[in-house]
Amino acid sequence: MFPDIHTNFWDAVIAVPVVMILTQIVKLTLRPSKTYVPFIALIFGLGISIFISHRESLLAGIFMGWFYGYAAVGSYASLKTTILAYLKKVRREPS
Repeated sequence: MFPDIHTNFWDAVIAVPVVMILTQIVKLTLRPSKTYVPFIALIFGLGISIFISHRESLLAGIFMGWFYGYAAVGSYASLKTTILAYLKKVRREPS
């Protein structure tokens, strides 16, 4: 019923940063609305997973592509929040 998903450390180490980079390139060049950025990351994640990482199974590609896309979104949001909090602390801005 469920697909056999064979993934490894390199899928996450390569796929998620590539999705982040491609999404940033689209943000800089096309300037989409902020509401569409997670969808763009999801499309890149699905594309990498379906056509590169998990070509043998469409269901596995969709399943893992969802994780690639949203892992990139979560990683970006976490990194941005951390940097903004650090800068606020360094500048000693009131909270």
